[in-house]
Amino acid sequence: MSHEFDYDLVIIGAGVGGHGAALHAVSCGLKTAIIEAGDMGGTCVNRGCIPSKALLAASGRVRELKDAHHLKTLGIQLGSVEFDRQAIADHATNLVAKIQGDLTNSLKRLGVKIIRGWGKIAGNQKVSITTDSGEEIVTAKDIILSTGSVPFVPPGIEVDGKTVFTSDQAVKLESLPDWVAIIGSGYIGLEFADIYSALGSEITIIEALPQLMPTFDRDIAKLAERVLINPRDIETYSGIYAKKIIPGSPVVIELANFQTKEDFDVLEVDACLVATGRIPATQNLGLDAVGVELDRRNFIPVNDKMAVLSDGETVPHLWAIGDATGKMMLAHAASAQGIIAVENICGKPKNVDYLSIPAAAFTHPEISYVGLTEAQAKEKGEAEGFTVKVAKSYFKGNSKALAEGETDGIAKVIYRQDTGEVLGVHVFGIHASDIIHEASAAIANRQQVQHLAHLVHAHPTLSEVLDEAYKRAIA
Repeated sequence: MSHEFDYDLVIIGAGVGGHGAALHAVSCGLKTAIIEAGDMGGTCVNRGCIPSKALLAASGRVRELKDAHHLKTLGIQLGSVEFDRQAIADHATNLVAKIQGDLTNSLKRLGVKIIRGWGKIAGNQKVSITTDSGEEIVTAKDIILSTGSVPFVPPGIEVDGKTVFTSDQAVKLESLPDWVAIIGSGYIGLEFADIYSALGSEITIIEALPQLMPTFDRDIAKLAERVLINPRDIETYSGIYAKKIIPGSPVVIELANFQTKEDFDVLEVDACLVATGRIPATQNLGLDAVGVELDRRNFIPVNDKMAVLSDGETVPHLWAIGDATGKMMLAHAASAQGIIAVENICGKPKNVDYLSIPAAAFTHPEISYVGLTEAQAKEKGEAEGFTVKVAKSYFKGNSKALAEGETDGIAKVIYRQDTGEVLGVHVFGIHASDIIHEASAAIANRQQVQHLAHLVHAHPTLSEVLDEAYKRAIA
């Protein structure tokens, strides 16, 4: 511990990334302070992962209990299914309060100084904190910026928080509109389409790019569309964007062709969720005080050690993690980055391995992936001179999925033909978010399908869907 500074480490932002960094810093013996101007836990705990998963859990139960055909195949019959919107909303709110409290208490218990206020860089190894009582300066041997992100609202869209809103407001579930338009078909759009449709709303998904679910592997996206969208009360537009959205009753949405910009149609709906991604919360951080410029998308430039860069050179004792860096805008990625940053602060050089960080959409059924899509792998193969191969297996042949009556799904393994190294794994099906971690570990260790195909999986388990795919790769 340094005696030249007030703290060994000051972290600006107490989201999941900052929290993970603080816990690891304490375990490494660093005197640590964390500064937060908003809600402890950041977006994930308060307006993202946690409340949305609570809503998905409740709405998923409603969907399951209303599926009379599925239940009948299991020998179960129910009467009418009813739910209380406010009670579901309260479930999410109560979970947020619990996890926010647990997060805050864990910091206090370990001796992390929590400072409420706006933190910004005030010079080399200096942080200015603006609080209700004024401004103070603290010094730190190292500083981590973990300021997160906010929802992106495209030009022409007016948000009133009631009839036109982002995920920040949607997680409160203050109403269940009869007809909801969702702008965007990424993770957020898909998950809220799942929630609203399960609870009885009619959905219209509007995607500007030519294909729905553009960030997912195409095989996964095509099957997900057949299972998550086509059988449900959901209509879709692709290649169409919302040129203008006017809040009110009804909400008026002017649609146009994304390529030609020609007017396409006008929709009048009860509510509209804007799920068009997120942008970094990187303004007013004092980065100019140390000569750092944001990149063209307003992310903080960093290397894979999470050191902040200025003109390609590392800025001494300054680090950034999480959504503010734009590397991989996921809560668990932020936490991993925080641990890597602390390791490097402690003189233990480590890089973040983004290829092995998994992601998931918690729809019913779920989507998960780790590594490259098939298109990305082929592009890499062409550049580096190797051939890409693919092996697939299906939940329809999995004994546990058959027992559950949940057989929609696929596992897809993408690998090098020459070495067998796994480059990407994509899973769509029941509990896909849990199954993916085996593949994440395989990619982290750069394992080959020849080895993975001989691992033994418990039977009957859903994880055997990956076992089957590995075996097909070497057949």
